[in-house]
Amino acid sequence: MRILQLCNKFPWPLKDGAAIASTYLAKAFAELGSEVSLLSMNTSKHWFDTNDLPHDFDHYSTIHTVYVDNRIRLIPALVNLFTDKSYHVERFANDTFAQKLASILHDNTFDIIQLESLYLTPYIPVIRQHSDGLIALRAHNVEHEIWERVAENSNPLKKWYLQKITHRLKHYETRHLNDYDLVVGISARDVEQFQQLGLYNPATVAPIGLDCRDYTPDYSSFDRPLSLSFIGSLDWMPNQEGLKWFLEEVWQAHLAPNFPGLTFHIAGRTAPPWLRNLDMERVHFHGEVERSADFLNRHSVMVVPLLSGGGMRAKILEGMAVGKVVLSTSVGMEGIHARHQKQCLIADKPEAFLEAIRWCYARQRELPEYGRQAQAFCMEHFDNLEVGRRLLHTYGTMLETKSALTLQG
Repeated sequence: MRILQLCNKFPWPLKDGAAIASTYLAKAFAELGSEVSLLSMNTSKHWFDTNDLPHDFDHYSTIHTVYVDNRIRLIPALVNLFTDKSYHVERFANDTFAQKLASILHDNTFDIIQLESLYLTPYIPVIRQHSDGLIALRAHNVEHEIWERVAENSNPLKKWYLQKITHRLKHYETRHLNDYDLVVGISARDVEQFQQLGLYNPATVAPIGLDCRDYTPDYSSFDRPLSLSFIGSLDWMPNQEGLKWFLEEVWQAHLAPNFPGLTFHIAGRTAPPWLRNLDMERVHFHGEVERSADFLNRHSVMVVPLLSGGGMRAKILEGMAVGKVVLSTSVGMEGIHARHQKQCLIADKPEAFLEAIRWCYARQRELPEYGRQAQAFCMEHFDNLEVGRRLLHTYGTMLETKSALTLQG
């Protein structure tokens, strides 16, 4: 099967959920015998020098990139308020990318064109004009839902602005739901959300998958004093929001006073100034780290204090893959059906986080076993080859149906 994968940011390095989801699925496709090509935006916000790709980044038969300046600009953002267009989507509209896509489709034949984001939807007319391939949207989340949740937790002015632009995003997302031949949701919950919004075309679920061979647990962290870690893209608003809440409402109010030996370690790229300059007792900011697995392995408990967001948290899967105890809100665990006090810990209120850390201290000798249960859960449910195999089967079935209908016609 020949697949063209379209990404709205380059899927390397594996520093965020979108890159992890896109890369490991493409690797699975290639390992299972498909030929996968990549056309990716290389954006101003997440620009990457492709000359620095590792030698084993070899699962694509061809790689094409187009520079896209997607910076948020004050004047265009304000002007957008007086239009009916989605500013979220507008930032990824680019003529050069459209021309490159048309050229690739003119020179090659693909069975599947897989869009790795709603923000590639504007290019569907180009695809339809130059290709007979099936178009699949791999929806990493219900986009407007993330921003609705962020707006609810924002100050009044920010809330007003976000509600304005999020309403347009929801309208765009809903209006185009049936433009795809197949919607591939990251979780069953997301697919149900799309269907409630009016999706009637075929849909399936393909969660984030990891190649667990890339993750080696280090259980020696459990022999050291208990420590907490957080890692994620720090320019992503839900991560900033969740961290700020955790530091103020959980760490300072409950954890720091009750556990004098406990430390909290934060890692991630593109952190805002307030986080880079953070001066808080026993809280350590590490900035961008080379490998998330190495950072997570140095600490016993991984904290994911998300209050908003959608889809599935790839970083939680990485934490599980290296055998950490994952302590998350219910929002953070969406799409990952792990059980509380079995493969993870779930807390939604500051007092619940306090009780969870008390639970960890009371069972410190048993924590490695909980880490092993988390790792086994990740390997059983989120193996990239199994995820890829099921999705390829769905693609194959749809292609056979299309061929049969063509012959009948």
